[in-house]
Amino acid sequence: MTKKDLVLRISDETNLTQVDVKKVIQRTLDYIVESLEKDQTVELRNFGVFKVKSRRGRMGRNPRTGQEVPVPAKKVAVFKPGLIMKKRIK
Repeated sequence: MTKKDLVLRISDETNLTQVDVKKVIQRTLDYIVESLEKDQTVELRNFGVFKVKSRRGRMGRNPRTGQEVPVPAKKVAVFKPGLIMKKRIK
């Protein structure tokens, strides 16, 4: 499902214009990203939790040459599904 598919479904069910629905969805996603940039956790009850984790630096290997290269530490966004989502997916 794409964002456009989501907009179409919500627009059909709520009788709101596609433009308005798209604005709401995009702002929601923007706020989630802004919160993650600030290292804040975003918890959506019954859906899941978005948070930022730090990964340690490590030594990797270039697959072409076999040469070891350092992989720097970095932060990544992670998502942990909520209980209701886990139950529905099973």
